[in-house]
Amino acid sequence: MRVRVAIAGLLLLAACDGGPAVVGDKPDSAGPFPAADRPVAPIGSPRWSTEEARDRLNESGEVMDKSGIVRGMTIADIGAGEGYYTIRLASRVGKDGRVLAEDIVPAVRDALAQRVARDRLDNVSVRLGDPANPKLPDNGSFDRVLMVHMYHEIEQPYEFLWRIRPSLKADGEVVVVDADRPTQDHGTPPKLLQCEFAAIGYKLVGFDEMPSAGGYMARFRAVGPRPEPKTIKACRLGA
Repeated sequence: MRVRVAIAGLLLLAACDGGPAVVGDKPDSAGPFPAADRPVAPIGSPRWSTEEARDRLNESGEVMDKSGIVRGMTIADIGAGEGYYTIRLASRVGKDGRVLAEDIVPAVRDALAQRVARDRLDNVSVRLGDPANPKLPDNGSFDRVLMVHMYHEIEQPYEFLWRIRPSLKADGEVVVVDADRPTQDHGTPPKLLQCEFAAIGYKLVGFDEMPSAGGYMARFRAVGPRPEPKTIKACRLGA
């Protein structure tokens, strides 16, 4: 009886996580990866600003427009927080599109899952990720992966970006919105951002100043083969 209850509990947790009901994951022996040669900002509030204030500046609309997000796309919202982008992405991609919202803080993930259920967003799934691994399906199905005001909080950016690559479509893009200031001050200098992406084989394909989002927006595409972890060279801060 206890065994059946335990298994049922595991299946329920998996279902809440937005993924298939599984009891265990296959071991992952990838790595080691180089450490980031820069400070890492502590995880801040799941709310960057009020949703009303952000909408008055048309933040999400401008980011989605410049990212080329349209109906029917499959999008990942990494570091989704309270779901400001998740909710608006769900509306933009429509019933034929999909949004996967990920966060690494269990309480934040749970609150977002409740919001998604309350708003009956059938095209959204919510997932708990790891600090170095967003745990996206590696089936090449994502048109865009968004990271808004959170890149500077990633402790292991090279592993994180390496693990995203198999999730992208051939023409998929990773979109980063951040502030142009030191990482310890909750921003990422654009040259450092470009260097870290390039170390994993991403090419910068677009860069826009984004005052409505408090900084800039950079778009990257994966080019060539994914590098072996042992060949990745860490960028030096200020180099």
